[in-house]
Amino acid sequence: MLVAPHVMLGLVLAAFVAGWIDAVVGGGGLVQLPALLIGLPDDTPVATIAGTNKLPAASGTLMATLTYLRSVRVDWGSALPLMATAWLGSTVGANLAQHVPRRWFTPIVLVVILVVGAYTLRRPQLGLQQHLRHQGPAHWWRLLGLGAGVGLYDGILGPGTGTFFVIGLVAVLGYGFLEASALTKLANLTTNVAAITVFTLSGHILWPVALCMAVANLTGGLLGARMAVRHGNGFVRRVFLLVVGVLALKLAWDTVVLFVP
Repeated sequence: MLVAPHVMLGLVLAAFVAGWIDAVVGGGGLVQLPALLIGLPDDTPVATIAGTNKLPAASGTLMATLTYLRSVRVDWGSALPLMATAWLGSTVGANLAQHVPRRWFTPIVLVVILVVGAYTLRRPQLGLQQHLRHQGPAHWWRLLGLGAGVGLYDGILGPGTGTFFVIGLVAVLGYGFLEASALTKLANLTTNVAAITVFTLSGHILWPVALCMAVANLTGGLLGARMAVRHGNGFVRRVFLLVVGVLALKLAWDTVVLFVP
């Protein structure tokens, strides 16, 4: 598939911004996936769009993960089971992605980010300090359920996965935004690798496009993770709300154009 130079430039810029956002708070796919939906031909299969989106997403997430691991203490006892169920959920979701109609992508993502944004905005102290709410089995069941549920979503759709991991870890389990972001990078990297495996085997990745976007996403991820670590939970929260607000407006407009004659 040939992509015009100006379209490729736009996709690369979107990937850079997505990598920065993803590293700070998650949800970079809400920039990168719409860019692919706009830039690629209308007859491009949903699975191909999702598969092409995964490689740059994984590249930026890998760089952000390495940065967080050097600066933030990670609870590996929680990280490993979260990663395991996220892998399983993403594998199942990626196999289901071939059956999702493209026209439903935008409204589904819009509804989800509006719910997440409203929840965070109504709780101004949410995630500024870490206060774990559950211990023992209650903690593990919630952690495993979060990994499987968000992993499944990531395999099928993808945009906002990091945001959903963060909000689940913060709102349900009581992690601070910075600690939740570090766990999110590990879980999101796992879901991306699982989905890439499925999409590669099924031939649903446009490699020239994906590789160019991967370099840009990786660069953005490195810069974003360093800024998040330097400025802490308050900075991450502000970026989170800004990203959700802007993208909600964009997706609302896209939904109106899609469904109103």
